[in-house]
Amino acid sequence: MVGASLASLAAAARAGDHRATATLLRIAEQGGAEADLLERELRHGAPPPAHRIGITGVPGAGKSTLVSQLVTAFRQRGARVAVVAVDPSSPFTGGALLGDRVRMQQHAEDPGVFIRSMATRGMLGGLAQASNAVADTLAALGYDPVIIETVGVGQDELDIVAAAHTTLVVLVPTLGDEVQALKAGLMEIGDAMVVNKSDLPSSAAFVRDLRATLALRRIGGREPPPVHATTATTGEGLDALSHWLFGRDGARAGWMPEREALRRRWALESEIVARIRSRVRARLAAEPELCCQVERGEVGTHEAAGRLMSPIEAD
Repeated sequence: MVGASLASLAAAARAGDHRATATLLRIAEQGGAEADLLERELRHGAPPPAHRIGITGVPGAGKSTLVSQLVTAFRQRGARVAVVAVDPSSPFTGGALLGDRVRMQQHAEDPGVFIRSMATRGMLGGLAQASNAVADTLAALGYDPVIIETVGVGQDELDIVAAAHTTLVVLVPTLGDEVQALKAGLMEIGDAMVVNKSDLPSSAAFVRDLRATLALRRIGGREPPPVHATTATTGEGLDALSHWLFGRDGARAGWMPEREALRRRWALESEIVARIRSRVRARLAAEPELCCQVERGEVGTHEAAGRLMSPIEAD
């Protein structure tokens, strides 16, 4: 696609044309030379960096329903909102049920909302490889905030903290005892903690214990993150959470530059890793006999890796 066509698509997308937006996101996801041209095109006239809000947490915590409520809150303030929703891929078939979009059907006809569902396609960390490129494109098209919902993650799948400016960690009262809140990983990355499904009987005790244990382990002298109790299905607690987000959003001039610089550095590293991974897979495909020798135990993995990587490392 020539530059003039990309420019016209970008203009249409910025004006609210969802088909044009979807076409540009497909280009960004596929990568390659055309994606490079698109990136250059979108830098012209791009708005200031959009606020990227990461929503992460354990499977079944109600993240998608919470995201839908937050989209409603931001839309009531007149914001154009984009959602990048990541769902897990099957390790056997590679397929994925992109169910997050189903839970956000109320926004399907809203021209001020764009929802992009993505599959992880084997990537760890809670995001898809192209998540950052898609979020970049949506931000450049004038969506602000861009909400990134991760696949249900474990304790150490933490890419979202580098991809987002503000991270909400969504928990449920059935998560476990107070020891869970002291463990490293997921519980350390939240700018705010959200205890969803707070209508469960154990919720009040869980929130109390979570606040107490977070206060015990202040990281780098920082104040512990706020804890919000919500029930996304009914909207309970969403006003307080939204108010906190709006306050942080309004104060972005004080904290955004540092977070955005770190995010861009992470995006660069992620892109380099993706390109190296692609070259490694190409090398494996080009050396089927060596791979078979490793499978049969005739060649060690360390030796084989050295032989396979030598052309790459020599570049």
